[in-house]
Amino acid sequence: MYRIVFLLLGSLCLLSCAERKLQPIVLPYYNEPDFTPLFIKNKQSVKDSITHTIGDFSFLNQDSNLVTQQVIENKIHVANFIFTTCGSICPVMTKNMKIVSDSLANDPNLIFLSFSVTPWIDKPIVLKKYKARNEITNQNWEFLTGHKSDIYKLARQSYFAEEDLGFTKDSTEFLHTEHFILVDKSKRIRGIYNGTLALEMQALIADIKTLQNEK
Repeated sequence: MYRIVFLLLGSLCLLSCAERKLQPIVLPYYNEPDFTPLFIKNKQSVKDSITHTIGDFSFLNQDSNLVTQQVIENKIHVANFIFTTCGSICPVMTKNMKIVSDSLANDPNLIFLSFSVTPWIDKPIVLKKYKARNEITNQNWEFLTGHKSDIYKLARQSYFAEEDLGFTKDSTEFLHTEHFILVDKSKRIRGIYNGTLALEMQALIADIKTLQNEK
């Protein structure tokens, strides 16, 4: 009798676990710089509730080509903010971003954007050498430079790069953040990760795959 009860309970447990596995993972949306996660499944509710999207931009890449928001239209992208003369966290961030890039390099609908926070130093030729020095071959990974005020405004007000602390700062205050920002095909923020931690890159890769399968 006890054996039958045990088997029944075990079967129910397995069925419950199987049902949970079948449920799709839903990534949150982030609509404010405090990064409060909002879990919304209904598409109409997303349109009504999530008003924040990445703004328009226009910068030069490492090849001196103009790159605008068109490059991320209907594509998933990951953004971070670095500078080539940084000797602390930036080399680690670039190395970790490369882990993600190399893992998903065959996806033409996945874009990586690394914005320079010292654009007066990081001219296109400098960024080109930096990309080569770090053995980055992914053609969908752009290193971008332009006017400081434009980059800082985009970082703080579109990407919430420094969260609440940076949202109201202006371009006179130096921007330095370890965050990687994951953005979906509709330019809505779906994830934030510590770019100095290799373990976080595994979470980022998993979340990108989730977005790739999102309808």
